[in-house]
Amino acid sequence: MGERKAVQLIYASGALVIAILYMKTFGWVWGFFSERAPGELLVNGTAALLAVSIAVILYRNERVFTVTNEVAAEIRKVTWPTAKETKMATLVVIVTVFVAAVILGSFDAIWSYLTDLLYK
Repeated sequence: MGERKAVQLIYASGALVIAILYMKTFGWVWGFFSERAPGELLVNGTAALLAVSIAVILYRNERVFTVTNEVAAEIRKVTWPTAKETKMATLVVIVTVFVAAVILGSFDAIWSYLTDLLYK
C-alpha cells in the first residue's frame, strides 16, 4: 500500500469512528431532552457530515498531515510478532495472572483468618 493510501485510510477510519460516536451521542442527547424519537436520518446525516468535515479539515492541516505521515512511516517499520509468538505470549500472561490470583487469594484467606481470630 502506498504511503498516501495509508494516510487516507487513517483519516477515513478516524472519520468513521467520529461518525459512530456522534450518532450515539446525538441520539442520546436528543432522546434525553425531547419526548419525540429523533429522526434517524437527521441524526445520522448530521453526525456523518460533521465527521467528514472534521476529517477534511484535519487532512488539509499541514501540521496534522505531517504527523500522520510520520506515524504511517513508523508503523511500516514495526516488526509484528508471528502467530506462534502471540500464542506463547498470551499463554505466559494467562499463567502469570493465574499464579498471581492464587498468591493474592492465599494472602486474603490468611489475612481473613487472622482478623477473624483477633476480632471475634
